[in-house]
Parts: sequence; structure tokens; C-alpha cells
Amino acid sequence: MERVGSTPSARRLIINADDFGISRGVNVGIIEAAEAGGVTSASLIANLPAFADATARAQSCPDISLGLHLNFTIGRPLTRAPSLRRQSTGEFYALPALLGRASLGLLDASDIDLECKAQIDRMIDAGFRPTHLDSHRHIHAHPAISSAVLRAAASRGISHVRLPCEPLRINPGDWRATLKKAGLLACVRLSRRAAAGAPHFFGISLEGAKSFAARLFALIPRLPPGTSELMTHPGYADASLRSHDSYTQEREKELAVVCTREFQELVDRYGVTLTSFAELESIHTPHGEVAEHH
Repeated sequence: MERVGSTPSARRLIINADDFGISRGVNVGIIEAAEAGGVTSASLIANLPAFADATARAQSCPDISLGLHLNFTIGRPLTRAPSLRRQSTGEFYALPALLGRASLGLLDASDIDLECKAQIDRMIDAGFRPTHLDSHRHIHAHPAISSAVLRAAASRGISHVRLPCEPLRINPGDWRATLKKAGLLACVRLSRRAAAGAPHFFGISLEGAKSFAARLFALIPRLPPGTSELMTHPGYADASLRSHDSYTQEREKELAVVCTREFQELVDRYGVTLTSFAELESIHTPHGEVAEHH
């Protein structure tokens, strides 16, 4: 992986693999992609059984930059978090119920803060200081959740929290992706988060086994100057994954594509430098601010 340059017009790309730790099959695929140069960073789920397998595998892949994939929707919380979990089972509310409770003001900010810190601390205790933070199903973007997550991340020294603002003009014919992007853009605006210093974000419009390769190959030449984050979901579908998520076989397609020589050659052809959140942290102005803004 090339080192990050300082030219203002340079194009740099963080290829981030979400869901590290959701299942053994996904863990295997993400490390395989990292070793092939197909991903540069990964986001780790800290509260599921495959967490230990993920951290063990990450030990053998020192070049990968690990962040937290904050999870409030599958499995059990690491803290009591009464407003985030169902009393009958002790597990997190499913996504629709969580979003409904958040929108109705039924989530306790202290529960969000403590659970977020607990998941960060579990990573730290395992030997990995998170270089960035994002979340499963982008729940951290919800206006009722965002502020507490940002405070918790800052308290642990995490400066890069995903801003999931993908341009609507990317694959405008995909109404599902457009609807999701519009919803996330509205959430970010309601949360009043500033975009200055955050990487450009792409990935929502790429999801789907049939069109992933074509959409990815079309995106690379269109990347804007500065740093961009590409969200990916490589992995192998296994029974554990199927019990947690409906995005299964599509992950194997993503894994195959990001590991191809054609993809690597395309990145080189258009002068895109692959980087990671760890490398992004190392670039600062004399005043300690991240040098690249958009």
C-alpha cells in the first residue's frame, strides 16, 4: 500500500470492510481481502461471539486499520442499557423498533454513551485502539443517537466518525439506494454534523451482487480530489451470518471483485492512492488539524 501524499489534488481511497466480527466466514473473507490489497481498513463488531476470532485473525494482518462498527441492533449489549434492549430477551431491539424508539425520544443518552464506550473499550482491551468509528445499519447517524456517540468517541480519542453522505447522483436509477441515501442525508442535517475534514463517502449505491463490479469500476474514475471512504462488505456466507443479516451471498461477490487484478490495475490507472484511517490520522497540519478537507 502506498503512503499518503500531500498534493491537494491527489485522490486517496480508504476501502473499509464493515461487519468484521459478525461471523467467522466474514472474518476470513475480510482478512483475505486485506492480504490481497482489496481493503485497507475494517470496522469491528465488539459484542458478538465472532469478535474473538476476528481479533485473533487481525493479529496476523498488521497492515489493516481497525475501527469500531458500533452495534445496537443484533446480539446483546455489553452494558445494562435498558432503553436499548428488550426486557424479555435482553437482546437489542431490531432495527425498525430501535429507530422507532429513537424517533419517539425513548432512548436514554446515558445508555448510548455507556454502551458505545464499552464496545470501544473491548477493542482497546483486545489490543486494538480504534482508528475510526461507524455503525451497523448506520444507526449512529440518527439525530437521537449521534450526539452521544460523538461524545463517547471523542472521550476515547476517536476523531474519524463516519459521515454517511453519499451523493444522490451516484447510480440515480437505483431507487432503494437513493431512498436510503436521502434518509441518511436528512439524518446528518438534523444532527447538524459538519462535513469539514470528513472523507467523501461511497458504498451504498454499490451494494448488490449483480451490479457491484460494474458500479465499483464506474466509481473509481469519478472519485473526487481528497480522501474518500468506500464502504464494502466482503466475506463468506455461513450459518452464523445468515442468523444475523440478510446480505449473504452478495458478500462473496464483493470479496471476489475487490481482490481481482483488474480492480487493482484500475486504481493504479487513475492515480488513486490506497490509504487507511490509521494513515489519515498521521497527516496533520502544524496546528494539529487534519490537512485535507472538502
